[in-house]
Amino acid sequence: MKFSIQKNVSHTCLTVNTENLDAVIAPELKSELVAIVGSGEKNILIDLSNCSICDSSGLSALLLGNRICMESNGKLVLCGLSVQIRNSLDMLGFAEILTVVETRETATSLFKC
Repeated sequence: MKFSIQKNVSHTCLTVNTENLDAVIAPELKSELVAIVGSGEKNILIDLSNCSICDSSGLSALLLGNRICMESNGKLVLCGLSVQIRNSLDMLGFAEILTVVETRETATSLFKC
């Protein structure tokens, strides 16, 4: 299973269960994010703690998720980023666009019930 999804009161948590978030996985992630927002959820937590590499396709999926959450007056939060993914976000300037925290607990506190 490439993703696991857990619905909570204030948000939906999507955990990426693959080492690489790349061109193979990104289209499925985009579809999952669109489906989650389409079902009425506006706040999404993406846990990348199982992921060590994210290519441009994966970054595109994360940016799409951020955009559709914002369009729904919600929020997308990322947690559990590897050093490589964090460095990529910083280098490309995406760390200023995306909300990134260390842990699920910190991320959960950012969502209002």
